[in-house]
Amino acid sequence: MHQEERLLAIFTYLKEHQKMSIHTICDQLHVSRDTARRDILKLLEQGTVTRTYGGISLPVLKNSIKEYRERLQEGSAEKERIAQKAYEFIQKNGHYFFDVSTAVRFLAQKIEKPIWVLTHSLDNVEVLSEKEHVQVASTGGSLQPQNRFFYHPGCTDYIDSLHFDAAFLGTATINKQGLYYTDEEDAFIKKAVIKKSDCVIVLAEAEKFNATSYHKAAGWEQIDILITNEEPPLDMKRNFMLHKVQVIVV
Repeated sequence: MHQEERLLAIFTYLKEHQKMSIHTICDQLHVSRDTARRDILKLLEQGTVTRTYGGISLPVLKNSIKEYRERLQEGSAEKERIAQKAYEFIQKNGHYFFDVSTAVRFLAQKIEKPIWVLTHSLDNVEVLSEKEHVQVASTGGSLQPQNRFFYHPGCTDYIDSLHFDAAFLGTATINKQGLYYTDEEDAFIKKAVIKKSDCVIVLAEAEKFNATSYHKAAGWEQIDILITNEEPPLDMKRNFMLHKVQVIVV
């Protein structure tokens, strides 16, 4: 078994059990302790896991195991204010990307202008399809049921052929390095979208600051605007100033 296959097997085990000892790695994958240590070091380098006594575990993720519809009901007042501010950046006949995000879904519900939207969100498609003047397109592909988004490997070819006046992104977590997400495929789509967008606008509640997630999609040098509901921590504010990110607190 190649290392890439072992790392995938380890990560799959962790998603179910949260923790994995070096003994379990050896037993499950039929490898030596030296090989298990090398695999652990590789995962640590990637930032996918954290070290524990005798093994590894997944990083602590806020809201990572909550269903999308459950998250939608949490902090709805804050998301409503964030979405209302984000709507000010929507222009008639504009071309936009709407991310899979509970805050962005609130934005989708507010649309009353003729615009074109690409999304990989099942819920955004549902909301926007009922808007008479909105043209909505989907990336298509297989549905990821827990977080309700579509993905297929060739979707970035389609994204590369497009131009967006703005991309409205949610995020799982925010830290000094940038935006992080639970799903690798989700982050992959965002990376492609950011490259094709004139303006990248992040919608995020304050609870997302300085948390931990798995897959980085963007550094702050790629973000133009952050709309949130509380003042960011001081260290984060310095980072935003350094990268000229406009922070809007609602």
